[in-house]
Amino acid sequence: MGLSREDRERLIGQYAAGPARLRAALALVPEEARKWRPAPGAWSAHEIICHCADSETNAAVRIRYLAFEEGPTIVGYDQDAWAILADYHALPLAPALAVVEATRANTTALLRRLPDEAWARAGEHSESGRYGAEDWLTIYAAHLEEHARQIEGNLAAWRERA
Repeated sequence: MGLSREDRERLIGQYAAGPARLRAALALVPEEARKWRPAPGAWSAHEIICHCADSETNAAVRIRYLAFEEGPTIVGYDQDAWAILADYHALPLAPALAVVEATRANTTALLRRLPDEAWARAGEHSESGRYGAEDWLTIYAAHLEEHARQIEGNLAAWRERA
């Protein structure tokens, strides 16, 4: 991918800011709207937070494999199946959000210390092929912002419902 150091630093900053953005979006959602789904098959705000907790734990392991192993295989997972099988609505919200925040803080500290050679490493993603540390950063820097917007969209739809 070949990101400049400045681009990497900008993306790491965006990555680090993700949990606060996610928490702020969730804070806008009234308790009674948190488990509301805007459409069949769509996730509620509660499910989005639980997904983010699962995603962050996977992401934290992925970047460590990419940074520290030679040619790792990065295994994909069916996020919709996980949401159903884990019954996200039955899981408590506060610990899920805490996992997101703690995992991001810990991984941000690691990212800021990775040498250039770690950023040049790549592995093979089981679903999408070649997958490098910079690809990882680009994806996950945007991930929580995307879900914060999704939560805000859910809230807007909840307010506009019949």
